[in-house]
Amino acid sequence: MAKEVKKVAFLTAGGLAPCLSSSIGYLIDEYTKKAPNVEMIGYINGYMGLLKGESVSVTPEVRKNALILTKHGGSPIGNSRVKLTNVKDCVKRGLVKEGEDPLKVAADQLVKDGVDVLHTIGGDDTNTTAADLAAYLATNNYPLIVVGPIKQSLGAWTAAEEGAKFFMNVVKENSANPRALTIHEVMGRNCGWLTYKTAQCYRKMLKRTKFVPEFLLTPERQDVHAVYVPECKIDFAAEGERLRKIMDKWDSVNIFVSEGAGVKDIIKEMAKRGEEVPVDAFGHPRLDKVNVGQYIGKRFGQLLGAEKVQVFKSGYFARAAAPCKKDLKLIEKCARKAVECALSGESGVVGPDERKGAKICACEFPSIKGGKPFNVRKGSFRKMLSEIGQPKPRKKRTAK
Repeated sequence: MAKEVKKVAFLTAGGLAPCLSSSIGYLIDEYTKKAPNVEMIGYINGYMGLLKGESVSVTPEVRKNALILTKHGGSPIGNSRVKLTNVKDCVKRGLVKEGEDPLKVAADQLVKDGVDVLHTIGGDDTNTTAADLAAYLATNNYPLIVVGPIKQSLGAWTAAEEGAKFFMNVVKENSANPRALTIHEVMGRNCGWLTYKTAQCYRKMLKRTKFVPEFLLTPERQDVHAVYVPECKIDFAAEGERLRKIMDKWDSVNIFVSEGAGVKDIIKEMAKRGEEVPVDAFGHPRLDKVNVGQYIGKRFGQLLGAEKVQVFKSGYFARAAAPCKKDLKLIEKCARKAVECALSGESGVVGPDERKGAKICACEFPSIKGGKPFNVRKGSFRKMLSEIGQPKPRKKRTAK
């Protein structure tokens, strides 16, 4: 028989996504309906707040207005990037004292606060950290469980649509100069799917737009001319030759590129120059230092004879957006399932499980590895590449 749940806590962590605020809103609403006597708190700034013992209570007024949170982006309780197994980083940032184990500090804080269930809301790094914490709690017989919705599945449609809206405006920058190269960098380490879907959404929006080709306002100049994702190598020589013909004909080229595309190759070049790439708390290369968009812009700018190269990042615009209707439905289903799992004593990461036909359930923490590569053999992706004249991917590469 599952232990009676008397108190639950929420935290959001990692990068922002359109699902964070709404997930909390639906969780609070569901608990209020299914278990109104359960006390709720939110840890401020993610795992950082948990380690520091900083939280905010869910008051009757918050319960009453919980669904307002579903209309907002961002996170009302704040995020941070903290890896509980990276002791050195936690000590350096003053989150724990020398000699302390962050996992134990977090576990003891949960016990001190009387928490029975911790809901973690975030992406790969948040969930792997949640897995570390869940394993520590189980191994050391702490009487509580961890249940977290999957961020990648929640809000992805919104991010793609908002990224497309963003580019509908900035693409007009190609009229500011002749031979304009415009790079749309889509934010995310492993965002092959999002880059593809953003380009697809944008092209659908473009097809619904009216033009005046007789006065040089053409769809060809505003179309997507190349899409580069982390799972494919970029043949700069061949692509440079292909894209130069487009530049010569339409006076502009527009490229969609994932923030994680070609990172390993860029790091190798930086190493040859004696440049060191800093890593974050999770050991990932700092993408803002690698700067894929600038690298792509510089290489193709030279190959295409571009007069002006501009790199635009839609990530900050898209990731902080409130979720669209399609995402809201999925977020609500996952949040309500998360409450069901919590009340029945089932730990795991809640989301569509591909192993079970996308059934929404609690996936075991050990099965959450993160960094899932985008399938570049996907029919709709290949169809889009064919439509824009880009050759099929040369090589599929597994993202680590």
